[in-house]
Amino acid sequence: MSEIKVMYTRQRKYIFFLLSLYVLGWGFTPYQSVFLGLVLGTSLSLFNLWLMVRKTDKFGDAVLQGKKVRSLGSFSRMATAALAVMIALKYPDSLHLISVVLGLMTSYIVIMIDFFLQSLHSHK
Repeated sequence: MSEIKVMYTRQRKYIFFLLSLYVLGWGFTPYQSVFLGLVLGTSLSLFNLWLMVRKTDKFGDAVLQGKKVRSLGSFSRMATAALAVMIALKYPDSLHLISVVLGLMTSYIVIMIDFFLQSLHSHK
């Protein structure tokens, strides 16, 4: 398995753990709109992470074969973020907008934390 897929698998586990905490927060706290926004944003963030891994893997294969690659899918990730914000604006009673935006950033935060943990682990 390629290194990027191993990293993706590890980061996906972290995101699923966070999603389970958010669902518990939604079910057992009075801040349901905040946690529902985090669930929506983090779910779409996981989808964006999957897109990024898939495009990066295809990009690496194309470089090895000497082919050209169009892009790494930035537009589709931005469109997903815009969709999340539109949903939050459509249902402001149920979804907290700032929570949706924070949820969208979750995969990038998880990537950074995972990088620091792995670099500390490799130095030992």
